[in-house]
Amino acid sequence: MFKSNFSRRHFFKLAATLPASLGLGWQSKAFAQDPADVGSVTSIAPRIAMQGKLSTKTEIVQGQGQAPMLTLGSLQALEGAISMYEEIVAGGGWPTLNPGKYDKSATPKTIINLRQRLVREGYLDFQTLTDANAGVFDQPLRAAIASFQYNHGALPTGRLDERTRQELNISAEARLYTLKENVPRITEHMRDLGPRYVAVNIPGAQLETVELGQLYSRHNVVVGKLDRPTPSLKSHISDIVFNPTWSAPASIVTKDILPKYAADPTYLATMNIHVFDGVGGPEIDPASIDWANTAPDRFVFVQDPGEKNALATVKINFPNKFMVYMHDTPHRELFATNNRWESSGCVRVDKVQDLITWVVNGQEGYEAANFEPIIATRQTQQLKLHNAPDVRFMYLTAWATEDGRVNFRPDVYKLDGKGFILGQPEPQASL
Repeated sequence: MFKSNFSRRHFFKLAATLPASLGLGWQSKAFAQDPADVGSVTSIAPRIAMQGKLSTKTEIVQGQGQAPMLTLGSLQALEGAISMYEEIVAGGGWPTLNPGKYDKSATPKTIINLRQRLVREGYLDFQTLTDANAGVFDQPLRAAIASFQYNHGALPTGRLDERTRQELNISAEARLYTLKENVPRITEHMRDLGPRYVAVNIPGAQLETVELGQLYSRHNVVVGKLDRPTPSLKSHISDIVFNPTWSAPASIVTKDILPKYAADPTYLATMNIHVFDGVGGPEIDPASIDWANTAPDRFVFVQDPGEKNALATVKINFPNKFMVYMHDTPHRELFATNNRWESSGCVRVDKVQDLITWVVNGQEGYEAANFEPIIATRQTQQLKLHNAPDVRFMYLTAWATEDGRVNFRPDVYKLDGKGFILGQPEPQASL
């Protein structure tokens, strides 16, 4: 994508004026004329993000030269991206892609229109419009589409599916607006950032582990539902609990557990959930309570460790006022989908054992080989950490990385334009 230097700025300036100089005569129908238009243009983003096949996978990427989404150079990279998009907007934005097939069967005019769109954002060199293959759906065009898809959290197939077409049709002004919205978020999350940290991006439903600016691993995560959003916060890891019990929050008791118990009186026993009369109070028989006329927050619902436990094998704690944490899950099938906004606010982590191994690296009393034997005991164990990594739960709908990529993700909680940086978002209606 872009480089923060004069030559790249000059490239974008040329790319922004090239179509008119060639006499192609298009005008960007996607160009928003009023800031209010941005909301209507981007309102499709949450829906299209949930379409298509899984775009990313959980993996250790150490030594592959991939850039983290948050580093000490993130703000400079983002400001460079903003400069580029300001020039694109000043040049008239980019052309709209009409519905239809964009492959080898497409007309040369259709393919040239697609190339113009990709040139304007820097995914193709502007000279591609004058090549003999300008009207051909060739491999360089596929590679440009794949790069675009990767930067927007879509599966990088190189094929222009409907989701990708809709992403391409979000206006240049809307993209610029989104970039600017994330400047204060990046600025805040960089503040007091230590050398080792875990960064979770809520709109991207991804987690990264970073040490000294180098990306170690990337994990798919499940974050809060639209009506139970995950908060944005800054903290540091304090301890890890193996074979945790789970004390269900009152909201989950009300919305999930009691309705299931009402439908199936064996539900609590099947799920190894015990009910106590207050914190530290005696265990009670749930059948003895008239739940329809009793405030459930009087009681404490605790689930035993084990394979049915909502936190599965492990939870990772860090101080915060929102009572959230990271944890394993018995429902790992959700990691293989694009629709990963399904939790009640906490963050479920794919391949959590790899995360644990990185977090406790150098910590006395634990080695990677200990994990399975500890879990096999079914006994709760706590490991307190010293000099542990920082934690950032971020709400980034756009960011730029030091390797030159500009990334966008859907505004799933509809927080852009509201000055949101840190805190608990208001619940949103489900799509």
